[in-house]
Amino acid sequence: MEKIITKNFDIPQMHRLHVAKKHGAYSTLPRLFDLEPVRVVEEVKSAGLRGRGGAGFPTGDKWSFVPRGQDPVYLVVNADESEPGAFKDRAILECDPHLLIEGIIIAAYAIGANTVFAYFRGEYVKQWRSFLAAVDEAREAGLIGENVGGSSFCCQIVPHRGAGAYVCGEETALLNSIEGRRGSPRIRPPFPPSVGLFGRPTAINNVETLASLPFIVREGAQTFKRVGTEASPGTKLISVCGHVERPGVYEVEMGMPLARFLADCAGGTLMGRRLKAVIPGGVSVPVLTAREALGARLDFESLSQCGTQLGCGGLIVMDDSACMVRVLADIARFFAHESCGRCAPCREGSGWVRNIVGRIENGRGRDGDTALLLDIAGGMAGRTICALADGLAAATGSFVTKFTDEFEQHIEQGACPFGV
Repeated sequence: MEKIITKNFDIPQMHRLHVAKKHGAYSTLPRLFDLEPVRVVEEVKSAGLRGRGGAGFPTGDKWSFVPRGQDPVYLVVNADESEPGAFKDRAILECDPHLLIEGIIIAAYAIGANTVFAYFRGEYVKQWRSFLAAVDEAREAGLIGENVGGSSFCCQIVPHRGAGAYVCGEETALLNSIEGRRGSPRIRPPFPPSVGLFGRPTAINNVETLASLPFIVREGAQTFKRVGTEASPGTKLISVCGHVERPGVYEVEMGMPLARFLADCAGGTLMGRRLKAVIPGGVSVPVLTAREALGARLDFESLSQCGTQLGCGGLIVMDDSACMVRVLADIARFFAHESCGRCAPCREGSGWVRNIVGRIENGRGRDGDTALLLDIAGGMAGRTICALADGLAAATGSFVTKFTDEFEQHIEQGACPFGV
């Protein structure tokens, strides 16, 4: 299988521009600017590229919704990757940031965006610095900014760090320098989310989605579609962790049997223990039992048929030593901590789930707790502005339903039967 994203990950100093260009970085730009932006959108549509950030929405269709002739238009790069189990975007940012920048230029040109905001999670310090250095090198080489690659297209990239960031004086000065350059607007008060960033037409794409674009422009839509399945073309980065011998990030063909991925890529479960459960797409998607997981494939349709989602590709593996109550307790603590508190079903529901599962985990569970958890989850799903509550509802419902016996054992015995 030809690698689309990780092909150059093992090349030393690939994050430096002179090395990246030796291995084909930015080689798509001449072909790109020979195409009309609408033609680029159609090519990505033909390729069938679906968003790699979680929802799997067709990228070309998303771009086609951006109205043309309404300047300014913005592109937002989602480099947040804050969901437990997900770390595949981090690998791109560390190993080949120029591949991402090339993808950003392609997407910005396609939708007519001259300003791009790259949003990073605050904890991604190393990745942030790597990206800033790559942006500066690309700007100095005329690959971003005014007249990209000698064309008439302008593309300014404004990196921005989110909550949780510890920004030293050097980083603050660098960010202010980038934001203050011509054509780069400073942050202004937010407008209603329905009208986009700063009240203007906006497209948001994930890091992995953008990193797939240079291959499509260079090789063509049909070459991209030769890999993967008809409905889920291309490759997918899977970040696998948990009870496996070889945790890490692997690029696999869409449609690969999950059982083969676990055996060939992840090296099987630790010490050959019996597989118990798999979360296939980050903690906001329903968990699979071992039997379900071993019959699934790594693509959007197969996992949907199994009642879960491929999501961000953050695959978490649990063997028979894992306590599923404790796993859900950890997940609930994460969601309760992340809730902004704006929506009552999320604010109250996430804290309620965290407290109840925490009681069960600590041997203070009560009769009726499992039914109560399912009721709370049902009251959270689909009732909030963002999908945070939906993620916890999906996790709670699947854990309690598929591993009811473990929850009941904790309640009946007043302790964890696994000795955790």
